[in-house]
Amino acid sequence: MANIHDHVFSVLFGLLGNILSFLVYLAPLPTFYTIFKKKSTEGFQSIPYSAALFSAMLYLYYAFLKKHDAFMLITINSIGCSVESIYLFFYMIYATKSARIYTTKLLIFFNIGALGLIILVTFIFSKGSSRVSIVGWICAVFSVCVFAAPLSIIRSVIRTKSVEYMPFSLSFFLTLCAVTWFLYGFSLRDYYIATPNILGFSFGITQMILYLLYRGGRKEVIFPENKPKELMLAESKPHVEQLVNFGVQMIQPQEVAIMNNEDGGIMISKSQIVPSELNV
Repeated sequence: MANIHDHVFSVLFGLLGNILSFLVYLAPLPTFYTIFKKKSTEGFQSIPYSAALFSAMLYLYYAFLKKHDAFMLITINSIGCSVESIYLFFYMIYATKSARIYTTKLLIFFNIGALGLIILVTFIFSKGSSRVSIVGWICAVFSVCVFAAPLSIIRSVIRTKSVEYMPFSLSFFLTLCAVTWFLYGFSLRDYYIATPNILGFSFGITQMILYLLYRGGRKEVIFPENKPKELMLAESKPHVEQLVNFGVQMIQPQEVAIMNNEDGGIMISKSQIVPSELNV
């Protein structure tokens, strides 16, 4: 009876996780609409989408090895591979030559080099359940690593006392997504899925608390009169990333603007959190 209940719960949470994760995958659409409209990638980075594609392919490999109770993982990560590939395709069309070369190197490193090495090593040096365990641990470690990325965002919010580039709604849904996949993994006793999402839930709660604390923070954007905007933009080189499980969350500049911080430096505001890797 307990097994039946666990199966029902896993199907329920798996379906809910698929729906939430699919919506998170669609979050970068405004970014790519901007790219399409301007015919330029401008300051947007391809790292979030490359890492997201790698994550989806890695979990897809784990799901195929697992075989049992893997349908939910296969469906959402197959969708993730398709969506991220489309994003990268459009990015490559409108990117500069240097950006295309850099993106190509990322794809070769992540999706051919790293993933290929994982598949090769696990097939040569392991088999059966041990192979599943090894790949499961790799997935869990990767998820934990990407969950550490929000620390930079949390630090920026505390330092600037502004949550302009950390929308509450996105933090809320990504937290809900992490909770859903934790319950899915727990119901199946699949701790390679459940355990990393504990960290995702913790960071999500932390972000929402910070939002409530600093939601009235400064939002003004000021350019110093003695420096041209173009020069300030060139010097800023914005690149902040955030990944969240069953969802990789990335911050990239949507409308790039600059203001002085308390240390006399510069910071980027009016950014958009763009979640694109979805780990399960």
